[in-house]
Amino acid sequence: MNTKEKDSKYIMHTYGRYNVALKSGKGAAAFDEDGKRYIDVSSGIGVNSLGYCDEGWVNAITAQANTVQHVSNYFYNEQPSNLAEKLCTLTGLSKACFGNSGAEANECAIKVARKYSFDRYGEGRNVILTLKNSFHGRTVTTLSATGQDVFHNFFFPFTEGFKYAEANNLDDVKNNIDEKVCAVMIEVVQGEGGVVILDKEFVQGVARICKASDILLIIDEVQTGIGRTGKLFAYQHYGVKPDLVTMAKGLGGGLPIGVCLCGEKLDSVMSPSTHGTTFGANPVVCAGANYVIDKISDEAFLNAVEEKGAYLEKKLLALDEVKSVNRLGLMVGIEIDGDAHDMAEKCVANGLLIITAKALLRMLPPLTITAEELDEAVTILEKTLKENTK
Repeated sequence: MNTKEKDSKYIMHTYGRYNVALKSGKGAAAFDEDGKRYIDVSSGIGVNSLGYCDEGWVNAITAQANTVQHVSNYFYNEQPSNLAEKLCTLTGLSKACFGNSGAEANECAIKVARKYSFDRYGEGRNVILTLKNSFHGRTVTTLSATGQDVFHNFFFPFTEGFKYAEANNLDDVKNNIDEKVCAVMIEVVQGEGGVVILDKEFVQGVARICKASDILLIIDEVQTGIGRTGKLFAYQHYGVKPDLVTMAKGLGGGLPIGVCLCGEKLDSVMSPSTHGTTFGANPVVCAGANYVIDKISDEAFLNAVEEKGAYLEKKLLALDEVKSVNRLGLMVGIEIDGDAHDMAEKCVANGLLIITAKALLRMLPPLTITAEELDEAVTILEKTLKENTK
């Protein structure tokens, strides 16, 4: 059996696969088992932030794997300690908690928020307000936090304690705030929701409401963080300082990681046994993340991300078949006529690895992608769109 046949026979069908089996990659280029080359503007859904097999990243994780590959969280290790220091210093936040995914990071934030409120106000103040059209993960609790009805099925009973307000509607947020709400959790760009960029006035208004009532502001940066939007974190575009920030995807550069950062007033909320995970703070993963954060946090690197994003947007808007573009940095949603998923499959057949978000095509290219590779991606997209509008 070949790779696709084995996958079909032995792996649960929880993903709608594209018809390609990838074998290797370098930078923004990927190669399938037959040697066919693709330009990848999905980067593993924003995970391969430095592209495939960045030399420095490979060296960092290899060196750590040759030193010690795993350490129980009962013991100290320099890699997570160094990473936590960098993240806290760069954000002005206070403490980090390590996990293995964005959903885990969000679970941690939810637990911190509820425990803070329990410790300070007692039982009953445990509701978390999220936004309609949001996406916060696929565990039972983070599915419940997700503000999309399509995800609230099959897996009953879902975790209680979540309400949903309209994005960019401050009045609706106010109307949903009561004495039971302990936190508001938002993505400043709703990635899975269709690359919806929240208004600055709305985000700042939510922050004011939270501050006035000691309601914690959680910002989910799982997809938007680690340079994706041209800032280290997307909330930095908005002039707010959250109480909790979650991240994953691009931080690991290709290895699984999730981190929840908290501000100073929360830094003693969690104590031994209140949270944990076997593989959180894995030294090899953190070695890769240390390399990623050192490279991406450079101001010149972040400026280049925005420049590449603006260049890509201009090229996309020049295509007759593109109706509009939603963009912040290199987080891009493309509105076209026709079915986006169908078009994405046809792009893949033509050598462009692209994904979707709701009714849009979505690009999350490696932050290291070159102008020439962006040109190649747009050329393939244009070719595919023209083939299907004849």
